[in-house]
Amino acid sequence: MPTEYSLQDIAEAANGEAVGQKEKRISGVAPFETADSNQITFAGSVNYLKRIDDTRAGAIFVPTGFKAPGKNLIGVSNPQLEFAKLVVLFHPTVPLPSGISKRSATGSDLQTGDGVFIGAFATVGNRVTIGSDSIIQNGVFIGDGVSIGNKVVIHPHVTIMNGCRIGNRVTIHPGTVIGSDGYGFVPDSGRYHKIPQIGIVQIDDDVEIGACNTIDRATFGRTWIQRGVKTDNLVHIAHNVVVGEDSVIVAQVGIAGSTKIGHHAMIAGQAGISGHLTLGNHVTVGPMTGVGKPISDGEVVSSGSPSMPHRTWLRVQRIIPALPEMKKKIAALEKQLADLEKRIDAP
Repeated sequence: MPTEYSLQDIAEAANGEAVGQKEKRISGVAPFETADSNQITFAGSVNYLKRIDDTRAGAIFVPTGFKAPGKNLIGVSNPQLEFAKLVVLFHPTVPLPSGISKRSATGSDLQTGDGVFIGAFATVGNRVTIGSDSIIQNGVFIGDGVSIGNKVVIHPHVTIMNGCRIGNRVTIHPGTVIGSDGYGFVPDSGRYHKIPQIGIVQIDDDVEIGACNTIDRATFGRTWIQRGVKTDNLVHIAHNVVVGEDSVIVAQVGIAGSTKIGHHAMIAGQAGISGHLTLGNHVTVGPMTGVGKPISDGEVVSSGSPSMPHRTWLRVQRIIPALPEMKKKIAALEKQLADLEKRIDAP
């Protein structure tokens, strides 16, 4: 039987204010454009609020104080956040059974908490610790001496190499490699000799790592992904990098070795960050930006290589279309100047 909640029930759960038919029954969630009269959606931005009459949704999360006569509304401080929480309520995760599959391979001295699941064809090394209610799905490889916290979800075909540390409530999506060797080589007479990579990767609590990330182990010490960091798919984080708390890293970003990124940084898609740099707190790096120098706290650098302050980049973009005409004018001025110099030098 479908789950249903009244508008008032949802409002109370979200600490919001219901406006309209408070006994209206809601049986699902849907996007703004496709929601029907039995579903709830959200309108968090000005663009959607202007189009509030276009949605057929039975109820809408809106910012506190917003009014739309004839619509069933729930006013909250963050409509998108409350909508996301409600999605989980209507579509709960199906829990996996606890236990270790007979088709998995586990080493000696494995320690697990209550409710741990290890799926088929997973390989778990020696001296591994896995906390309570953690899920190791099919085909995962976990090396020797790895520690994994509570309520961790490791999706299929993830590799976690020897000695790495995973905190609590971490999610790692399919195909990611944690603890691969950092890219370290010493040149000698035209050849390259490998530098042993003997450090680890440490991932703190409440981190989510996207699919097909590669996070390299440190040469010495640790590569450190701090609490609350979220990465998209196809991100590469090199050896000894530190990513500060609650930072967001979007797809196809590459961060070279020993760079330190402050907390609440936002690194947009396909940005490349050179090694041994410091990026401050609350830094924003635009898409396809090449960062080759340190960035101060709160600075916004925009697309392009080399990177530059966002306001400078905006001025540059306005100038670029005019460059051909400017070139012609400069050439004409140079010709006039040359003619003037000839007349001045003439006897």
